[in-house]
Amino acid sequence: MTRVLVFTRTTAFRHDSIPAGVRAFQELGAAHGFAVEATEDPAALEGGPGRYGAVVFLSTSGDVLTPAGREGLRAHCAAGGGFMGVHLAAGTEGGWPFYGELIGARFVSHPALQPGLVRVEDRDHPATRPLPAAWRCTDEWYEFDVSVRGRSRVLASADGTSYEGGAPGVDRPLVWCHEHGGARVFYTALGHTRESYADPGFRAHLLGGLRSVVAPAAQGPAST
Repeated sequence: MTRVLVFTRTTAFRHDSIPAGVRAFQELGAAHGFAVEATEDPAALEGGPGRYGAVVFLSTSGDVLTPAGREGLRAHCAAGGGFMGVHLAAGTEGGWPFYGELIGARFVSHPALQPGLVRVEDRDHPATRPLPAAWRCTDEWYEFDVSVRGRSRVLASADGTSYEGGAPGVDRPLVWCHEHGGARVFYTALGHTRESYADPGFRAHLLGGLRSVVAPAAQGPAST
C-alpha cells in the first residue's frame, strides 16, 4: 500500500482549514487504497527516501524544516518520490532556493476571501479532468512572485475579472505541475476554506493531483 505523508507544520499564518484538509486526505486514502500519515513533526522527513510514495505540504507556512528535514525532502525527490503542495505551501521555506524551485512560485498576496472563477485550461490531467471548464468557488485568489507559465504545465488559472482585486489582462496560473529534483510535482493554490475540503469536486481535484505525483509502480492496483 502506498504511504502518503501529509505535513501540516506552520511557523507563520495558520489556516483553520488544516484539520478539515487532513480529514479529507485520510478519507480519500481509506476510499482509494493509500495510507495517510499526518504530522507536524519535521523529523518525519529525516528518514531518507523510500518511506513515502508522496509528500503533501498542506497549508504549511514559514520555515518548517530542520536542516536534516530539508535533506530528507531533497532525497525523497531525488529517489522519485512525489511532492504535492496545497494552498499556503507556496508560502513556505522562503529562504531555501530548492523549495522555491520545487513549488514553482512563491505566494505574495491575495485580495479578500470571495467567490471567483477558475478557468480550467488543461483537462488532460487527473486533477482537472473531473472539473468543469469554468469552476466557480470561494477562495483566496493568490498572487505569486513569478508566473510559472513556460516553466510548468499550467492546468488552471484564476479569472481576474470574476472577483474584486483581480485586474483584467493579468495571467494568473493557479494550478500547475512539473518535475523537479527527480520528483513529480503538483501544486494547487486552492484550499483556504474548511468547506472546500467537503466539496466532492475539490476532493476529486486533490485526489487527481495526488495520483499524478505518485510513481505508477508505487500506486498499486487499488489506485489505478
